[in-house]
Amino acid sequence: MDEIDVPYHFLCPISMEMMRDPVTVSTGITYDRENIERWLFSCKNNSCPVTKQVLSNTELTPNHTLRRLIQGWCTLNASHGIERILTPKPPIEKVQILKLIDEAKKLPNSQLIYLRRLRSIAFENERNKRCLEEAGGVEFLASIVENGNNDITVTEAAVEILSSLKTSETRLKNLLNNDGEFLESLTQVLRRGNFQSRAHITLLVKSIFEVADPIHLISLKLEFFEELGHVLNDQISQQASKAALKILVELCPWGRNRIKAVEGGAVPVLIELLIGSSDHRRFCELVLIVLDQLCGCAEGRAELLKHGAGMAIVSKKILRVSHAASNRAVRILSSLCRFSATSRVLHEMLQLGVVSKLCLVLQVDSNLKTKERAREILKLHSRVWKNSSCIPAYLLSSYPSS
Repeated sequence: MDEIDVPYHFLCPISMEMMRDPVTVSTGITYDRENIERWLFSCKNNSCPVTKQVLSNTELTPNHTLRRLIQGWCTLNASHGIERILTPKPPIEKVQILKLIDEAKKLPNSQLIYLRRLRSIAFENERNKRCLEEAGGVEFLASIVENGNNDITVTEAAVEILSSLKTSETRLKNLLNNDGEFLESLTQVLRRGNFQSRAHITLLVKSIFEVADPIHLISLKLEFFEELGHVLNDQISQQASKAALKILVELCPWGRNRIKAVEGGAVPVLIELLIGSSDHRRFCELVLIVLDQLCGCAEGRAELLKHGAGMAIVSKKILRVSHAASNRAVRILSSLCRFSATSRVLHEMLQLGVVSKLCLVLQVDSNLKTKERAREILKLHSRVWKNSSCIPAYLLSSYPSS
């Protein structure tokens, strides 16, 4: 194909590649369907890429004439290695999806068959996902999740489709407006489902909580936090783990959620994640953010101190991951030193090298806020630490005066 020039009007203005399924938008410009659907529906733009005009609608009209010209040109140039372009099948219409959903409701024993058909439609392209949502697909799939009598395989199939949709903010909020029944059902699937469905639920819940009203965030049950901890502990996937951490970041500031997370076993799980994180920057930062939030309550600090590697691994991440991670780790140590500083804790910090690491923070090029916080910690307990033989001489020289 490199040996022959493709007519310019056969090229998609977005990809500059030959169009396979040319469609025209309301401004009269023609694009390849896959590219313009990605522009409109995945990237959520509402303008024409060429003219920059706001589109009056997002209808895509097939340009059959241009497609036939492209197909004819490909046939004529087949000897040059040009691949023949097949006639694309007509895109799915909303009425077809409505029919499928209606049939699935009438035949509950055959729902898995219909769900597999809906999955095939949804995973084909972004336009189909939008059609599915407009046809009431979100509400239908949610009703399957909420039906506790369904086989777990049916529920998992519904969850997979639901998590793949680019659901609107309004519909995401509506999922929570049923006395918490939908979230309760998701929690049960988190407990009973396979790794894949648990990952899908975690990603879905993250999207929901990002737009949820505070009233829904403060009424979560302990069981939800327990299952979220299991998702992290099982390390289902990097994507699911990051989503679970972001959920905790979102939830911890509200109500008694910090205490619920601690009671759900989050602290030891987070410490183990730090131990095995290999200094992966963003992942470490998220873990430390959550730990910092949990150490804002006495229960969280007690759990961190109870773990044999708690203080050591937090200290280890200082100056090894990023400025943001160092700042969070020092904040955690600051919480311990201000509110949980028993004689045993202070001497353990000396023996583990935590105090030496804080002295090192003052010597190196680090964030000013981090330095100031480290200095405050060292000043706070200078009577216990300042003349300790546990601190190397080259670091002791930077110990701040009281």
